[in-house]
Amino acid sequence: MPPVPPAASILASLGQATFAWDLATDAIAWSDNVAAVFPDIPEAALASGAELAALIEPQRGIRREALGQGAPVRGGEGVGYRIEYGVRAVTSAPVIWIEETGCWFAGPDGRPARAEGIVRVNNERHARDEQLLKLSRHDPLTNELNRTHLIASLAEAIEECARFRTSCAFMLIGLDHLARVNDAFGFDVADGVIAEIAKRIRARLRSGDMLGRFSGNKFGLILRNCTVDDTNVAAERFLAAVRDEVVPTKSGPVSVSVSIGAVTIPRHARSAEEAINRAQETLDAAKHRRAGSFALWKPNVERDAQRRVNIRVTDEIVTALNERRIVIGFEPVVEARSRQPAFYECLVRMEQDDGRALLAPDIVPVAERLGLIRLVDHRVLELAIAELAAAPQVQLSLNISPDTTMDPDWWTTIESLMRAHPGVGERLIVEITETVAIQDIDDVRGFVTRLKNFGSRIAIDDFGAGYTSFRNLRKLGVDIVKIDGAFVQNIVRSADDRAFVQTLIDLARRLEIKTVAEWVQDEEAAVMLREWGCDFIQGRLIGLASPDRPWSAEAEKTVPAAG
Repeated sequence: MPPVPPAASILASLGQATFAWDLATDAIAWSDNVAAVFPDIPEAALASGAELAALIEPQRGIRREALGQGAPVRGGEGVGYRIEYGVRAVTSAPVIWIEETGCWFAGPDGRPARAEGIVRVNNERHARDEQLLKLSRHDPLTNELNRTHLIASLAEAIEECARFRTSCAFMLIGLDHLARVNDAFGFDVADGVIAEIAKRIRARLRSGDMLGRFSGNKFGLILRNCTVDDTNVAAERFLAAVRDEVVPTKSGPVSVSVSIGAVTIPRHARSAEEAINRAQETLDAAKHRRAGSFALWKPNVERDAQRRVNIRVTDEIVTALNERRIVIGFEPVVEARSRQPAFYECLVRMEQDDGRALLAPDIVPVAERLGLIRLVDHRVLELAIAELAAAPQVQLSLNISPDTTMDPDWWTTIESLMRAHPGVGERLIVEITETVAIQDIDDVRGFVTRLKNFGSRIAIDDFGAGYTSFRNLRKLGVDIVKIDGAFVQNIVRSADDRAFVQTLIDLARRLEIKTVAEWVQDEEAAVMLREWGCDFIQGRLIGLASPDRPWSAEAEKTVPAAG
């Protein structure tokens, strides 16, 4: 059986040493291998608690504070403790991180009288903890502050400005068209671009300024002690840093630019949330105006008033939906030759408390801007299907917004309604805008195909206002083209509009696509359209939308054809 090695040699091999600390005299007795734990530190500097405390950082009193924590144990048993601290003899030397585990023992008065324990070097663990702390605070790609700690730093900067009556600025720096880099070269190259841009911005910061990655393609920047003029100068410095040199990547040089939005603090932002919102707003404005530009937030009475209106209208629309005050009016579309009703277009209305109704031009643009149009489209679809189910002889058309065409919930609703009311699909015309038709031809074609499987027809609304080609109309399988009323309303007086409308009608007829002329104002225009071969007309001459059901016997009226 091999001899048992002495305890001191075992501790030395583990980088550990023992101690006994007499608190009355403050003397510390160490095991012989203390040098293994405290290299380059003279034993005399470890001889007492006070001398050791002089070497400790960051809290010199940590060893004394650890004693006395917890109640003394009866029977002379010790009270355990564990602490961690750094030691070094001089500030130029590296810090040695020590883990101390021990017990303190009470004297007759119940207060700590002595302590015994073990110390060991713990540099690896401390380095790991430091790395984890760094990762929790910093973005791994750029090594700058992450969003959470950037916002926390912004809040602190705003408090300092208020306390010391100074000013600072908060910037959002957004990379322009980063998606193009992703598509052209791949995400790894885009990451390299982001990292390089962070380095360029970092190289142009002043002492005290703070940089962080706000989101995937945006950096946040806190500029301390910064006036409006300083902000303008700094913005141009950052723009030039990115713009003037291409970014080298493993796939070759990439040319990029950034746009910047900024807000001055505390003059125009008194909280982190307000600063971020206003910087984001100005960044969006800068990008919209011109990529690679800078905008500084300024008060805008009209914008603030519009936001108050948006809040009010949002509440009104949601309330109207909940209270079933979203209804539809029916505008007749008649055959150009016989003037007999062909179908009725469903136009949204919102009944108000005073008995008046807001019309589609007042509701739809606001609902689209505020993200409520999907809810409105759902309600109009339900109402239109209910009307079709109740009146088997009627055909209706309804408009849906661009967002709704790709809304899976809308599809779930229409499929459910079609199954519940067989045969309704054949009498439904769905109108989509020309903008939707050209956004993604393949996605829209799938949308059209699914509707046609129900027997429904597809119309392109406001045709002529955009850039859809007749080739795309054929590819989509469009049944009806509704010619934008802005061209139709002036055909009697405008030779250009007459030529344009007549050409559209002729091309559509050759492709066997039916045409509807919107905004027909007078009989002279209606006759022209009929002679050119337009299939259907609608507008003031025929009759505007009414909440009454025009197909009922007592309400139906037909405008006689002239000539």
